[in-house]
Amino acid sequence: MNQLQAMRAFRCIVECRGFSAAAERLDTTHSTISRQLQQLERELGTRLINRNTRGFSLTTAGQQYYAACVDILDRLDQAALAVGQAHESPSGVLRISAPMVIGTLELASWLPAFQQRYPEIEVDLSCDDRFVDLIAEGFDVALRICGPLADSSMVARLLTVSDMLLVASPAYVARNGLVRLVRELAEHQLLAFAGGSDWTLTDARGLTSSVRAQGRFKADSISALHAAALAGVGIAAFTRATVQEDLLSGRLVQILPNYNLGQRHYYALYPHARHVALKVQVFVEFMLEHYRNTAAALR
Repeated sequence: MNQLQAMRAFRCIVECRGFSAAAERLDTTHSTISRQLQQLERELGTRLINRNTRGFSLTTAGQQYYAACVDILDRLDQAALAVGQAHESPSGVLRISAPMVIGTLELASWLPAFQQRYPEIEVDLSCDDRFVDLIAEGFDVALRICGPLADSSMVARLLTVSDMLLVASPAYVARNGLVRLVRELAEHQLLAFAGGSDWTLTDARGLTSSVRAQGRFKADSISALHAAALAGVGIAAFTRATVQEDLLSGRLVQILPNYNLGQRHYYALYPHARHVALKVQVFVEFMLEHYRNTAAALR
């Protein structure tokens, strides 16, 4: 008996919920799968699966052995993948889904360095603020900016947590004065998404104030709001990661820096898979490095 083959057959039976489906996935026959399970049970001296006309269920021993099989087989597969990739260069088309703000405002800060480091990877970037179906739409990885992810059917790697900031151009501040109190925001032009939105500001004591962001200019695009802020039209809210270069260069200044406007989480999402493509691995690690460097630059 080939024990590894038998373990893979047993795992596949459990995950496919049946012998026929497992045989199809492993490109073998129902009788072969059944024989491998019988040999495995005989070798272990215990029944792993209770079979009847209505289906099957795992025995207690089967549950324990299944968990051990998953651990062992995944470790072996990862080791084989690591050895196989040791002499490979990341290559191929990398299809990325990203929100508009990353595609329009943050792209220049990381794409050139990524392509220089991995010249054999071809980046195919789609910018869309909707949550795409990675598998159905053929994406390798998605970048997302949102609140904490409570649960996800995808692998979710947290890249960074970025504070939300209120910013304006020096020209706007020179014309309209520096905002020192939250209530003074009502006297200013506040830039927000079409339809308006509420900004919740928290001071050092934990006291919160809510402000309705509304003014003479609204847009349904973060890049348009960013352009308006740079042009001196008003005060806008962005993540620190989005406006870091503007703050460092002096194109924008922070408004009410002693107040907390909340945070946004940056994630890299990709499908669960036994073998994660090398191009996806290096991209995720590169983005982790990029955001670590971005955070360190303002310390």
